[in-house]
Amino acid sequence: MAPALWASSVWESDGFDDAHRRATALRADEFYGRYSNPTVRSFEEAIADLEGAEDAMAFASGMGAIASTVLALCSSGDHIVATRQLYAGTLAFLQGPCQRFGIDVTIVDGTEPGAVGAAVEPGRTTMVLIETPSNPRLELCDLDEIGSIMSPFTVVDSTFATPVGQQPLAHGVDLVVHSATKGIAGHNDATIGVVAGERELVDAIWGYGVLHGAMASPFDALNALRGVRTLAVRTAHQAATAQHLAEWLTEHPAIAAVHYPGLSSHPQHDLAKRQMRQFGTVLAFDLVEGHEGVRRLIDRIELARPATSLGGPETLLCHPQTTTHASLTPDEQVACGVTDGLVRMTIGLEDAGDLVADLTRALG
Repeated sequence: MAPALWASSVWESDGFDDAHRRATALRADEFYGRYSNPTVRSFEEAIADLEGAEDAMAFASGMGAIASTVLALCSSGDHIVATRQLYAGTLAFLQGPCQRFGIDVTIVDGTEPGAVGAAVEPGRTTMVLIETPSNPRLELCDLDEIGSIMSPFTVVDSTFATPVGQQPLAHGVDLVVHSATKGIAGHNDATIGVVAGERELVDAIWGYGVLHGAMASPFDALNALRGVRTLAVRTAHQAATAQHLAEWLTEHPAIAAVHYPGLSSHPQHDLAKRQMRQFGTVLAFDLVEGHEGVRRLIDRIELARPATSLGGPETLLCHPQTTTHASLTPDEQVACGVTDGLVRMTIGLEDAGDLVADLTRALG
């Protein structure tokens, strides 16, 4: 009933001809661990099924998936259109190594209708890269709009939504990427990334990925497969709690603003209803007292915990300005909506009432 762990990094061949066949086969799963692994392959097939994709490929992390996808499909002189609503690590990769390799990057506001398409240069733009919902302010991009863009490869980081929250490929997008470390694996004990889409594209990424070497561990793939089995029930509970807390926080005098797509006050609530099955397990809020208010909240919290990941069984709080987005310049932080009073809260499996009591005490 449970998937098997194939810990092997290498397999014996049956002879000369079989060794040659395995060495030259596409994604041979019993040859060498950098090419493929049966446990990792089981995880890839599960994600492909969940996303409605022809195939998928796993990596050692979400950034491994992002970096390998970009470098597999883009070359020096190519052009990428990306949104400012991206994880800080992705922005750093686009503005650092990509620029150094001669890949030009244009950053636009993904919440502005038509902005992404308008930045595409026909014949030059090779990739469109977006993240929705975004980290950390839960801003959205219109998936139908992104899927309608022709010629460039369209890539969506759907980590915050998970495959049960939305399916970008159903909107015409070419590739969907996840840091499966988060909600998919769901137990804070696996570091793994994945990209899914049509088989020809995934095979092209595999051809580069074998050389890049950021392959997923079979141990992490096994833990991620365990997470897939409970993904729907976990995220349903977490999303319901997130909705409850978001509504409660909007009424608290210490809170200046709450950011959650499930709130009718969210500027993109109608878009969220159109393209998301669940509104997600992450919310963010601004404290009236700014940085000092955040410091007191995080120092006083007891049930929720100060940590920077998401999607696991525990509710976590972080201050993006000094943790997840600390690598950005102050101007870049402002452009991403990362202020000194912003808190990101990722919801775990605790009782909603217990979390309200914890926040009530911590907020004073």
